[in-house]
Formats: sequence, structure tokens, C-alpha cells
Amino acid sequence: MSRRSLLRTLGTGAVAALAAGCGVPAAYVAPGDRSRSDLSATDKRLTWANWPLYIDTDDEDESRRPTLDAFGKRTGIAVTYTEEINDNDEFFGKISPSLMNHQETGRDLMVISDWMCARFVRLGWVQEMDRSRQPNVTKYLDPQLRSPAFDPGRGHTVPWQSGITGIAYNRRTVGREIRHVSDLWAGDLKGRVTLLSGLDEAFALLMQGNGVDITKWTADDFHTMCEQVEKLVRTDHIRRFTGNDYIKDLSSGDVLACQAYSGDVIQLQADDPDIEFVVPEEGAELWSESLMIPNLARHKANAETLVDYYYEPTVAAELAAWVNYVCPVPAAQDILASAKDKDTAALAEDPLIFPDTAMRERLTIARDVTANERTEFAKRWNAIAGL
Repeated sequence: MSRRSLLRTLGTGAVAALAAGCGVPAAYVAPGDRSRSDLSATDKRLTWANWPLYIDTDDEDESRRPTLDAFGKRTGIAVTYTEEINDNDEFFGKISPSLMNHQETGRDLMVISDWMCARFVRLGWVQEMDRSRQPNVTKYLDPQLRSPAFDPGRGHTVPWQSGITGIAYNRRTVGREIRHVSDLWAGDLKGRVTLLSGLDEAFALLMQGNGVDITKWTADDFHTMCEQVEKLVRTDHIRRFTGNDYIKDLSSGDVLACQAYSGDVIQLQADDPDIEFVVPEEGAELWSESLMIPNLARHKANAETLVDYYYEPTVAAELAAWVNYVCPVPAAQDILASAKDKDTAALAEDPLIFPDTAMRERLTIARDVTANERTEFAKRWNAIAGL
């Protein structure tokens, strides 16, 4: 099971989170109010919130995390690692009261999806990182991920792992190649197609199928896409909208083609090599889930040191071999390629972990849904998806 298999794209905290993130006048925190005295020099510890199954673990003892254990031995910094993030909106709802009221969250580092990171950056709820403590990030961060629109220069965020939202299908049962988003709407796939249920997870690929430049999509582009999907729902072409349970549907054969995440498909292919992942000719969305240091964190320097440690190519390679998402450190590819274990070395040639040049030309980072757009757009999309 992959980490994203546990992701619920819209959680119980979504409504509250939207209200908190879209128009609370007192929510913004000015730069001068984001930091507090850093205890890192004398208090060698930090607390890190992450998603389940999103770090390497020891095969014989799942309580051990080899890369994290090695960091502690090297630096003397003790890391309290919590797998408490199961949903972006739910986590937002959990810590937003503290952040908007200028209180500590109890966390020094956290990993959330970039579309949610955009909200934190916009509200001034995360601190700028000191790149003088992060030479590996400066040197090795994937150029394609260096400057998203919501955080130019990545001053407040650093990608933990990246991935692609594309199309997965069973080549054996479909009987032909799928190369375009429009191929999902072929008559013989009626009732055997699923789309992702979350607005932020689904919209970009569907717009790309219409030839839209998702770096500057418009409200008209969004509503055109919604009209198309509404028609496909009315005609029962779309079987349903899913979280990560599309994995079960695709494996069982109930679904022949679906919107999917690259990392999930790598693991599905281990059991069924006929399952293919496609970056459509029109392109696909490249996304990240990123590390951030929340306001008033008491161990900021320790957190920055940890972030930089994971950008060492050898460490990044060890992590990539376990999580199987797009590695944000391209230099890790050569490390994996030199591995003595054949299966590990083969990962270096997997374009879903290290996209090749041809694939990269079709990958785009979508502009985010803005605060002003979110309430209207989420209402329409959720009605279509039955949320």
C-alpha cells in the first residue's frame, strides 16, 4: 500500500478549513510576528508532522526509520516523528486556530500538498528558511520545482516528494493504447472510468485535455471543464469519483481506466505489469508535497538542518527507493543506478521516479485555486463529484 492510498482528498475539516482560509480578516500574520527565540543551539530536538507511509522503514522493524535514525546519530538531534496528516484540510483545521491566534503549534516541521502550502504562505503562517543552512537544497533541488507561483524561489517551502497526476489503465483489457485525456471518453469505456474526487487533485489534468495552459487557466476554462464532466456523469460514462480507492477498482478490473497518481501505479505494476501509467500527449500535472516550518517553531535551525539532510543525493536515493514518487533530487538517480541490488538499480530508469526529458516537456505545475475562487469552484465541483 502506498502512502497516498490513505489520502482522503476532502476531509471532515474541509468546510471549516475553507472558512478559515478564505476571508478571515485577522488571519494574516506579518513577517515580524512569525518567529520566536530559537532553542536549537541548546535543545537538540524537533517535532515533525508527516503523512503515514511516507518515509523509509526497516523491513524487519517498522518502528525504525533508517534515514531518520542516521540523521539523529550524525547530528545529535532527536526527532519526534508523527504520522498525523491524513488529509490537507483536516490538518489545516487542526492547527489553524493556533496560527491565526499567534500561538505555537507544537510542531517544527510539517509536510502538506503544495496547493495547501499556497494557503499557508499567503496567510503568512510559515517562516522563511535560511538557505545558508541548506547548501544541498540550493545545489540539488530539481530546477522544475524551484519556483512555483505561490512561493517564488521556494523561500518558505521545500519539496519532500513530487508526483504526477495522469491516467492509469489496463493495457490487456482495454486492448489499445491510451495517449490522450479524450481517450477516456471512448464509448467502450462507458461506466468503467473513474476520476479523482478532490477539486485540487482533478481539475488540472481535465483542463489539459482541453488544451488549456494550466499555469494560467481561467474561470471560463474551469466552468467549461465542469460542463463536460457533468455531461459524462449524466450519461453514466463516469463510474464514480474516488479518493485513492481507484487502486482497488483498477486491480479488480471493475475499472479499465482512471485518473491516477504515478507513485501508486509503480506499486500496482509490481503485481500486474499490464497496468500502464500515461502522461497524456496534452500534458499532465506535476505536483509536490512540501516541507514547511510553521510560525513560532522553537527549533527552526534544527528543522532546516533536517530538510537539508534529505537533499543529500545518497539520502534522497534511499528515500526514493522506498516511497517510489518523483524524487525532487535528480542527482539521486546516479546513486540508485550504482546500487548492487538489481531491483533497486532498476528504479533509476523508471521515468515515474526520475522523469526523462521527453516526459518533463509534458509536465506542468498548475496555478493554484485562489482564495477568492475556492468557495465558488469547490461548491460546483463537489456537487458534480457527489461530495
